[in-house]
Parts: sequence; C-alpha cells; structure tokens
Amino acid sequence: MNTSLTERQKSWLLLAALWLLLLLLAALRPLAVPDEGRYGEIGRWMLQSGDWLTPRLNGIPFFHKPPYLHWLEAISLATFGINELALRLVPALHVGLMLVALYLAARSIGGEPLARRAALMLGTSLTFLIGGQYVNHDMLVASWIGIAIWCFAFAFMAGDKPNATLARLGFAACALGMLSKGLIGIALPGLVIFIWLIWTRQFKKILHLPWLSGLALFAVIALPWFVVAQQKYPQLFDYMFVNQHFKRYTASTYNNPQPWWFYLAALLLLLFPWVFFIGGQWRRQVSQAPAVAPLVAKEWRSLCWIWVVAITVFFSIPNSKLVGYIEPVIPPLALLAALGWQRGMAQRARAGQIFAALCLLNIGIATVIVTQVAKVTRDGRAQDLAQVLACAAQPTDNVYVSGAYPYDLPFYAQTRKPLLVLEDWPLLRQQAGDGWQRELFEGADFDPQAARVLQSLDQLAQAGSVSGNWFVERAGKPITAGQTGWKLFYEGAGWRLYQSASQSAPKGPEPAQHEGLPGCKEQRHK
Repeated sequence: MNTSLTERQKSWLLLAALWLLLLLLAALRPLAVPDEGRYGEIGRWMLQSGDWLTPRLNGIPFFHKPPYLHWLEAISLATFGINELALRLVPALHVGLMLVALYLAARSIGGEPLARRAALMLGTSLTFLIGGQYVNHDMLVASWIGIAIWCFAFAFMAGDKPNATLARLGFAACALGMLSKGLIGIALPGLVIFIWLIWTRQFKKILHLPWLSGLALFAVIALPWFVVAQQKYPQLFDYMFVNQHFKRYTASTYNNPQPWWFYLAALLLLLFPWVFFIGGQWRRQVSQAPAVAPLVAKEWRSLCWIWVVAITVFFSIPNSKLVGYIEPVIPPLALLAALGWQRGMAQRARAGQIFAALCLLNIGIATVIVTQVAKVTRDGRAQDLAQVLACAAQPTDNVYVSGAYPYDLPFYAQTRKPLLVLEDWPLLRQQAGDGWQRELFEGADFDPQAARVLQSLDQLAQAGSVSGNWFVERAGKPITAGQTGWKLFYEGAGWRLYQSASQSAPKGPEPAQHEGLPGCKEQRHK
C-alpha cells in the first residue's frame, strides 16, 4: 500500500503549518495600543452590551468603519473567552483565506511548484506572520479585495462569457469587503478589473456578467446593516462616507503624513526578501538554462502588475498613509516573486537550501519581533495597571481618566462601566487633531446619553471625595490627582492608579464579599 503524500497534500500541510505558526506567535504578545486595544475593546463591549448594531468605544458610538470586524471579534470572544488570541483569530482566519486563495489561483495559473513557492513566500513574510495577527480592519478588507479580484479574473478567463458562479462569488467578496472597511471593498477590485479588462481587450465580456443575481447577492450581504444603522443614526452616511472616506482621502490634516514613496519602502519590508526576486532580474539566458519553468499566460502577469500598480498609486495619493493599507497587493507580488525565482534561481545549485534558509530567516525575524515587542511597548500599555484595578475595584466603581486614554485597560480589567473621561471638551472640539479625543467627542454626537461619560476637568476634585472612585493618568505627566485629594494606589510602567481619598487600600486577605472585576478572575486562572 502506497502511503506517500502527494505534492498537493504536502502543500496543504505546509500551509496548515504556517497558519499554526501564526497562531503560536499571536499568543506570545500583549495587545498593541492604540489599534488592538481600541478594536479589541469594541468587540468585548459589543458582546457585553448585546448591542450588535452599534459599535461602541467606551460606550460611545464608533462609526469610523462598518461592523464586520467587531461582530467577528465578539463571536470569537464569546467562544474562546476574553483573551488576546481570541481577538487575533479573526485577522488570522482572513490572512489564512488570503494564503489559500493565492495557492489555488497560482496552481491554476502555473502548476503546483509555482503555487507552493508563492504560498511559502507569502506565508513566511512579515505580512502573514505579523500583519496576519494584528487586530484591525486592514487584513480583513485586504483578503476580501484579493478574493474578489481572483474570482472576477478567473470568471472572465473562463471563456467567451464569464463563469457566472465565480462572478457571483466575486460580488459576495466585494460585499464582505465593504462590510470590512467601506467603499474600498468595492472600489479597489473594480479599479483593478476595469483596467485589466481594457488592457487585455476583454471589456466586452462585462456585458455578460450575472449583474442581476450578483448585485442582489451583494445587496443581501452588504446593505442591511447600513440601512438599519442609517435609520437609527441619520448622520451616519455623512460621517462614515464623507468624513471617514472622502475627506480622509483628500485632506492633509489627518495623522501619519508620509512621502509618496512610503509604500514602496513598506513593500520591501512586508515581503522581504522575496520582493527582490520580482521580475526575474536574476534570470539566466535561455541558452544557459534550458529547463526554466514555463511562463504563465500574459493575461495573468498583466493582472498581477495592474493589481500592484493601481492599488499602490491609489493609496499613495493621500497625505496620510499607514503600512496596513497596502496589504491588498501582497498576493500578486508573491506570485510575481515566485515567477522570478523560478526563472532566475530554481536551476541554480542549492536553490532549495537557499530558499529554505530565507524562509527560516523570515520566521526568525518575526519571532524576535513578537517576543521583544512587549518590552519595547511596556510604557505605553496599561496592562499591569488593569490587572491591579481588576482585583481592587468593584463592578459598581467608577474609573476616571484624563490627559490620555488607556485603550487596553477596559479589555484587560473587563470593566462593566465606561471610563469617565475628564477634559476641556469645548476647547478640544476647536483644537483637537486626529486622535483619541476626536474619536470620543465625534462619537458622542450620535448618542447624547452615552456622551455623559465625557465630563469636565472640575469633576476631578469632587470625585476624589466620594468612595468607589478610581483615577488613571499617564505616569510621565504632572501629578494632578494628588492635588485634589486622591491617594496613589499603584504606579505601573506607564500609568498611575489613584483611589478616592475616602477609601483606604485593603490590608491583609481580600474580604470574602469583594467581587472584583472579571479581569481579576482571568488573571488568577493564568
């Protein structure tokens, strides 16, 4: 009986091993702030509150993006408990979809060896091993953009008329992309396919797409939340699409201004070192290497280049740039890199050993980053303070903050009530930039009742005279609480915790009736 594995089975095992490695790395680090603290807490609050319509940060509506990420985070937390890995399963599942889609597409385009090499290049990249575990919207929309492009491209390449089933899957992927991060889930697949159809002289085929059923499928998946949420919050569309889409794309006042070449540099990092093999720069002369791997059809090569160039140019235009935005172009780059390797490197001596060494190098780099990031970011996180607060506070206690917002504190402590944020809010509405203050006061405009958690600074002294209150501030800022009757309870790596003056720190064993916050129980179980 022959029990040897087929080449396809070996490929699937390699893909599974890479995904399991990703999960292992994802379990080794705390939440990164602000992004993972923000989005993780929105998912936790959605689960705790039972409000699946309105994403909320600190109890305040948060409509920067649609709720697909938050729904999945809440489901994962309900299934696997309140922990970092449960949050990271969501982006990990989507980068797994990206990997599988690339493998299946490359196998159809150029055969098993090409597909395996492209998948290994993606699966050992920092995009996969680091970006694939990062909790935000970027990997979700990147995956669905890629799946939509592959589905539509294969549909058009099926014959004189597009394959209807694949086209419908493309419409569904666009719908999930829109639920992930808004209009780019439609715009970017449409841009790439539009240019590609013109370039390859297939544009007439667009008339034969299953438009009626495809758009109906898109509408069923993507539109219900937008319709219901707009009915409840009439200013939603203006805020999400005009402010968070068009103005963010065209304005120069948002965070992270970067030069035009920013994404070219980012791609060197995201697909290092495989990006250097793109284009077959190391290709031998045919007379010297007659066994060069067969080329893929020119239509597929043009798709990959149009995919990369169109999306890179699209995101290079705005002044504000973030590394995660360019993740949608990584799959075609990986395929181009695999082609370049097979043209220029595959026939060289010890090519297999070199490839394996580069894979291990990337895995080593990712491991070092994951294991060291907690030390580097220790001062910015409030995890240590959250653990103390969770065991010292009661569920009914109030927690005040001012001067900075500890994004990860509510998640780790598992607070039952929103934090009370003390600031000069009228002044901040005039002067605040694109930061946490704006996130809160713009969200508060959607829900006046939830806006009560935004209070004035003069509440600090009064709160310090009432039992059951706590105050959190950055350790590097001037001590304000001590001047208003608060007592220092704990000083962490980057944050201070104060207790209202009418209370005293507990001495000896905790009283039996002291309940603590759920985060305290989680820490005891670790």
